[in-house]
Amino acid sequence: MGTVDIRNVRKSYGNVEVLHGVSLHIEDGEFVALVGPSGCGKSTLLRMIAGLEDVTAGDIVIGDRVVNHVAPKDRNIAMVFQNYALYPHMNVRDNMGFALRQRRTPKPEIENRVNSAARILGLEHLLDRKPRALSGGQRQRVAMGRAIVREPNVFLFDEPLSNLDAKLRVQMRSEIKELHQRLGTTTVYVTHDQIEAMTLADRVVVMNGGVIEQQGPPLELYDNPASRFVAAFIGSPPMNFIEGTVIDASALCLDDGTKLQLPMTDLASQTRVTIGVRPEHFELSSAGWPATVSIVEPTGSETQITARIGGQIVRVLIRGRTFVRPGEVIHLTVPADFVHIFDDDGAHGIQVGTRGAKKYA
Repeated sequence: MGTVDIRNVRKSYGNVEVLHGVSLHIEDGEFVALVGPSGCGKSTLLRMIAGLEDVTAGDIVIGDRVVNHVAPKDRNIAMVFQNYALYPHMNVRDNMGFALRQRRTPKPEIENRVNSAARILGLEHLLDRKPRALSGGQRQRVAMGRAIVREPNVFLFDEPLSNLDAKLRVQMRSEIKELHQRLGTTTVYVTHDQIEAMTLADRVVVMNGGVIEQQGPPLELYDNPASRFVAAFIGSPPMNFIEGTVIDASALCLDDGTKLQLPMTDLASQTRVTIGVRPEHFELSSAGWPATVSIVEPTGSETQITARIGGQIVRVLIRGRTFVRPGEVIHLTVPADFVHIFDDDGAHGIQVGTRGAKKYA
């Protein structure tokens, strides 16, 4: 069984604690992505699941077995690294079957598993090539094939696409998702790229400073971020933030004196807050929040506008084309459903609108 239970896990290096009591349950067959900035602890947590890092406190359970002191080779997991880690003197066939030979698996079974994985990954015509004769994407597929032949309970991916160019990353992302749908193996995937996390995972776990900031289905995190950190990390371009002070139930005063009308809230007057709006939720209008255009970036299918509202920079994403020019004053409106309000320290978010106010602790 491929369930993974992380129970109040801590990790310290001397006096420096990098994981602060992390708990996470991963269902059998689930695809979970761990995301966050460098140093947040996501790779350390993955390496602890793999057995490459010791657990300072807490338990890691794979299936029904606590594996804190179980050697990596005995955990029935397979890990795919960002640097492929292929043996340069071996051809593709031997690279994929190496771990099985180390286990003294019968040769006919090794051949069957390697051929099956090669068919899944489109590597059949490359089995006799050495790694130096392969492209980056082909090498990564070989690394994935080496993991598949082991038939593990859990796949672990450590930023596997970071060494590929942008076009190839998109292609490999689709291949990894298709592979998971086909095999149904529990997968834990570490990445700093939130687009990878959102497009691949059943559940995204956002880490920050050695703790889990928020977790849930990708669109739940996108629509209902629990904090300013999550709101800024999930989404590309990122969410806009406008800081100011509530002056009555429906108006925000910015630091330069600009006043913006807001959806009705229950915030008390003189409360310091941050308004969050995603770029695609702004709408051009004949009346609304005044914004002075700084930059216009057309891409054909959409146009990104950089503007200033009361001295604060915002980015607006318009589907299609628009003919505004730098220096022009435009007016922006936001449907009430898509306004987020964060308290002064950014630790809590309140979404207001017709869906009802909802606070996330």
